[in-house]
Amino acid sequence: MQQDILINWSPQETRVAVVETGAVQELHVERTLERGLVGNVYLGRVARVLPGMQSAFIDIGLERAAFLHVADLMSSVAARHAETDGGTPAAVVPIEKQVFEGQSLMVQVIKDPIGTKGARLSSQISIAGRLLVFLPQDQHIGVSQKIPLEQRETLRRRLQQLAEDGAPNGQTGGFILRTNGEDASDDELGEDIAYLRKTWARIKEASLRLPPMSLLHQDLSLLQRVLRDLVGETTQTIRIDSAEQFQKLRDFGREFMPAASDKLQLYKGERPIFDLYSIDDEVARALGRRVDLKSGGYLIVDQTEALTTVDVNTGGYVGARNFDETIFKTNLEAAGAIARQLRLRNLGGIIVADFIDMVREDHREAVLAEFRKQLARDRVKTMVSGFSALGLVEMTRKRTRESLAHMLCEPCPVCEGKGSVKTARTVSYDILREILREARQFNPREFRVIASPAVIDVLLDEESQHLAGLSDFIGKPISLRSEAAMAQEQYDIVLL
Repeated sequence: MQQDILINWSPQETRVAVVETGAVQELHVERTLERGLVGNVYLGRVARVLPGMQSAFIDIGLERAAFLHVADLMSSVAARHAETDGGTPAAVVPIEKQVFEGQSLMVQVIKDPIGTKGARLSSQISIAGRLLVFLPQDQHIGVSQKIPLEQRETLRRRLQQLAEDGAPNGQTGGFILRTNGEDASDDELGEDIAYLRKTWARIKEASLRLPPMSLLHQDLSLLQRVLRDLVGETTQTIRIDSAEQFQKLRDFGREFMPAASDKLQLYKGERPIFDLYSIDDEVARALGRRVDLKSGGYLIVDQTEALTTVDVNTGGYVGARNFDETIFKTNLEAAGAIARQLRLRNLGGIIVADFIDMVREDHREAVLAEFRKQLARDRVKTMVSGFSALGLVEMTRKRTRESLAHMLCEPCPVCEGKGSVKTARTVSYDILREILREARQFNPREFRVIASPAVIDVLLDEESQHLAGLSDFIGKPISLRSEAAMAQEQYDIVLL
């Protein structure tokens, strides 16, 4: 499908929307004060080693210490490569024998901090270029698995030769050919190799000069990553609404990605660029639980700490000839809608899709095939299982950064993320119990209840008899005061 990329830039925030057939498929947001860390290289300091978890916490200067697992240490990575290349893998050395507290260690962020979890690190440094990924500590030469199998070996040998020809002092380093480098010329690959080696030389020099917890290398900004990662053969235009950033992006593209820079256009329209496809409205819908389908059915998306659930409902759809056909058509449409919502909301981790139960096996297979087909368009790695015994489809989607909801929203200060609050009657009963508890411990002259207007109304009207009975029982007067600024669950009991 043909796609357009729209870029809305402001000094505080950059927003990028990928649009296909008039519908938003992906939304990327980068805020100046909250820029992502994936790809950044730091000189870290080992804060703590945990032999039981075979992990270490590394201080890289962030609010929370970052996490390094033994599998992401360079020795473990080398062992896996040896096994992949047909050699004998070296035994993985326990982490407590490889790192120690206070040690300086060059590390790279592979997952941003998410929720209460710190960043995930690797000691294998990789630097992404336009056509290649450079592995300076490794000799591994690889080719993207998205390139057809019959071409990979030829490309691998060609890349191996180019890497050796331009290697300083025989130090080749490893390279992985990216998907968009499949048809690149030797000159283009050679330029990328030279750029990546120059970048690595700057990182090494900084590691010797700067103190621990220093940033050695920062990955490209979202604007630059648009040209590197999002632009493909199906991209028709890249429109940006800032003349200054258009010029900077064009200069960057002409140097490193000339084919992508040719698609750049400066948007000069009077309407905001995101209004062209009602993208702000789409973002607002992506932050809600309910997603309406064109047929009349709808999805309910619930995101939790452990997993995300998507429930499919027929809603008002009754257009098919019989009930089985209605369910089948709704599930088929839902398969594409779920895949799009995962991309748009950037949902990751474990995802459970609860399609409407289907009796016929061929319907189930068709829905699963459609779901996998739609997920194949995703840039992020996904794995899908079949229907479980309970009729659920379980899948995983790689999570490297915060979801759209976590980036743009925060838990409600009233319900604290529960999605519901206690009724006024329930709160009034809590207050009566609390007064009784306080009366057994203290002997004030009077109890004064300060609560929301709704709760005070209940105590004055429907629960007035119980309030009077409690006052007689404890032998103390109880006065009430309404406070409009209080939420329904909030209250204070003042001892006078």
